[in-house]
Amino acid sequence: MSLQLNQHSKFNKPEGPVVLVIADGVGVAPSGPSNAVTEAKTPNLDILCSGGSYRTLLAHGTHVGLPTDDDIGNSEVGHNAMGAGKIYDQGAKLINNAIVDGTMFQTGLWGQVVEQSKSATLHLLGLHSDGVVHSDIKHLHSILEGAAMSGITKIRIHSLLDGRDTPERSALSYIEQTESYIGELSTKYSTQDFSLDFKIVSGGGRMKITMDRYDADWQMVERGYNCHTHGVGRQFASAIEAVETMYSETDLGDQNLDAFVVVDRDQKPIGKISDGDVVLLYNYRGDRAIEISRAFSEPEFEEFDRGEHPDVLFLGMLQYDGDLSIPENYLVAPPKIEQTVSEYLCESGVKSFAVSETQKFGHVTYFWNGNKSGYINEELETYVEIPSDNVEFNSTPAMKAEEIADKVIELIESGIYDFGRLNFPNGDMVGHTGDLSATVEAMEFLDSQMGRLIEAVKNANGIIIYTADHGNADVMYKDKDGVRSAVTSHTLNPVPFAIANFGSESQCQLVENEDASLGNLAATILNLLGYEAPDDYLDSLISLS
Repeated sequence: MSLQLNQHSKFNKPEGPVVLVIADGVGVAPSGPSNAVTEAKTPNLDILCSGGSYRTLLAHGTHVGLPTDDDIGNSEVGHNAMGAGKIYDQGAKLINNAIVDGTMFQTGLWGQVVEQSKSATLHLLGLHSDGVVHSDIKHLHSILEGAAMSGITKIRIHSLLDGRDTPERSALSYIEQTESYIGELSTKYSTQDFSLDFKIVSGGGRMKITMDRYDADWQMVERGYNCHTHGVGRQFASAIEAVETMYSETDLGDQNLDAFVVVDRDQKPIGKISDGDVVLLYNYRGDRAIEISRAFSEPEFEEFDRGEHPDVLFLGMLQYDGDLSIPENYLVAPPKIEQTVSEYLCESGVKSFAVSETQKFGHVTYFWNGNKSGYINEELETYVEIPSDNVEFNSTPAMKAEEIADKVIELIESGIYDFGRLNFPNGDMVGHTGDLSATVEAMEFLDSQMGRLIEAVKNANGIIIYTADHGNADVMYKDKDGVRSAVTSHTLNPVPFAIANFGSESQCQLVENEDASLGNLAATILNLLGYEAPDDYLDSLISLS
């Protein structure tokens, strides 16, 4: 299929660049005291989102490739959809299909898992919740039953606590669900000669151990690796005791609880990983799975000292980085995203840039480009990563928004780029802390940087687009029976979409399309750059005259 773009007959490219601003985690919800977006003073965004070139877009569920419309959107699928121009079945949906039709347990790799587990232990590591952003407890339970049906008798579960995509203190319910399910499986499959030995043996909060991303905090991965592999952590008789004890000692939510290990009566960890074992990471989202995958699977590893590193068969639920083959072994093939908007732009000689800080840099590069690492064409593209600070983000709600804006303005003023994209992480990363006042402050700082960007695009005679990948900051707490609890998860709400045209004589109007989603963005960008969109892309959000 040709990637050459045709010039648009009705819309001329602006003199300056088309700049896409992605305000991560900034959804659209009714105003109220729990909505940090509307509680903040945001004069620049108010003007931008009050004109005729404003609407909302769907960013959740089937609109971005997830299984049902009860599934909240996330940064991975959101940026995939924006950059792809069409909707692909995403992680959870792919895995659901593979479980339903049985293909996940019919591969040669699963056969290898079964064979190796006959004389060793199968370890299941992942986020233990039903948040359906990084993992799904239903998948964990399906693997447990598939293993029992295949004759695997010994499984050790390493439970990463959520409280981020789920209520902040919900870990006990998921642990109890799994322990109850293990009991059901034992009743169903155990015989005189076949007895299941399935146990939860280690864990900790997802923001304390294991699930770092973009090389931001390798010490976090090291803590997780040592906990799961070597049994390093606070010792308890059970996972339930671990969580209950830490709840009694701190007000922290699940995501920030320390590492724990389950030990026997002799105070010895019961779930250490040994030579010959199998380790399956059942998370499906890539960004927070890559580093721990490397720690388990790379023969030569230099990020931290792994100690006595066991020789294991490591596999992921999916492959988290196709270009770098991380991991080499995986149960379900990820979506193959082809003909992304960046590929079309590079083929047409369009110069572009992508900028964010570490926390979201991979979203405007790797995910935007269809889960592909590196440049498509280094001569035409400029990627800039602003290093994130390793802090609690509610302590620095501005994050690196000013530095991001500084760099983007520099690139705009260079006059050599036709298209640019950037991600402000504030609404998402500060929103995830559950700190309402900090998130309001984050939104106000984001707005001040938006004002600078709008002015820079205006001076360059360009076009600025404002949107988000999913909601988060739009719902910060909920009240139930007079008790207020923080909401740290993403939301089902739509996201903003606004255009300010400072540079093209051609006029454009937003089209009416109730089902418009993030997938419609790529065709819109191409139109604003003066190109016809490919026939297989979702429709543009604008009509041109």
